[in-house]
Amino acid sequence: MRIADMHCDTVSRVYYGRREGQDISLFDNDFSVDFKRMKSGGCQLQFFACFADKCMTASVQDDIKGMIKLFREETKRHSDIIRHVQSGDDIERSIAEGKMSALLTIEDGGVLGGSIDALHRFYDDGVRLITLTWNYENELGYPNRINMATGECLPETEHGLKDAGIEIVREMERLGMIVDVSHLGDAGFYDVAANTREPFVASHSNARAVAGHVRNLTDDMIRIIGSRGGVIGLNFCPAFLEHTVPENEVSTADAMVRHIMHIRNVGGTEVCAIGSDFDGIHGQLEIPSCDKLGVLGDKLADAGLSFDEIDAVFAGNVLKFIKNSIKL
Repeated sequence: MRIADMHCDTVSRVYYGRREGQDISLFDNDFSVDFKRMKSGGCQLQFFACFADKCMTASVQDDIKGMIKLFREETKRHSDIIRHVQSGDDIERSIAEGKMSALLTIEDGGVLGGSIDALHRFYDDGVRLITLTWNYENELGYPNRINMATGECLPETEHGLKDAGIEIVREMERLGMIVDVSHLGDAGFYDVAANTREPFVASHSNARAVAGHVRNLTDDMIRIIGSRGGVIGLNFCPAFLEHTVPENEVSTADAMVRHIMHIRNVGGTEVCAIGSDFDGIHGQLEIPSCDKLGVLGDKLADAGLSFDEIDAVFAGNVLKFIKNSIKL
């Protein structure tokens, strides 16, 4: 079974772990994703996010630059099995050579500071997707309202993209970078839809009709992404699968199937993908690592999906999206 996963936070985990003196790498670690288990699990493409929480670091910019450096060094060191890909052609070349592909992304466009020049620098570094916001307002726009202290969540229906956000999104589209609306507020989602022509993605989000967390997408959002030729990566986070309370953070394959089936019914099979959020989520995970995704494949088969449909969800839709919809 081939796999393409649209989001993991492993680069950040390795970067900060090394700063604490841990002997870890992208090739081998005790987190959920590493090159060794990717290979044994059938991974063809993994999106690696660089993320720094502005409230937990002295310099988001320095940390993101350090993560990009780590990613590039690690993929170069292990170039016999994996390639840092920057285009659909790169991915096809990796597949032909029997190598895995690693696509570099940034989670939280606040690191740009609203600057087109900064966007160009990250593009030159090989970044090919940016998640516009995280859980804080930034220079581009607003997430949904998530109180980090109390956990209270409300949709952000008034404030969307700022002027700089609209400018950045349009320039990303011109460059051929993927616009990612996961974490973006409801109003911001519709601003992206109104200010782009090309498909866009929600790299790690689920269905709000199945679990009412504001990090998930409404049916209308699912239809818009599907109608535009975009894809939605299923997030394995317990709270987004079941809208759980902290004491009951359990992520199950059965809950994942419910979300995939709903998204499929609303937006079509072609919109469904995987965006595990490995190494960025916590709780009791039935699928704890990148080499255990066969459990979900079996559950989807039990739910009535054909082999071709399961392959589309696990890899085909993302690979097709990159090849046909975005000129990286």
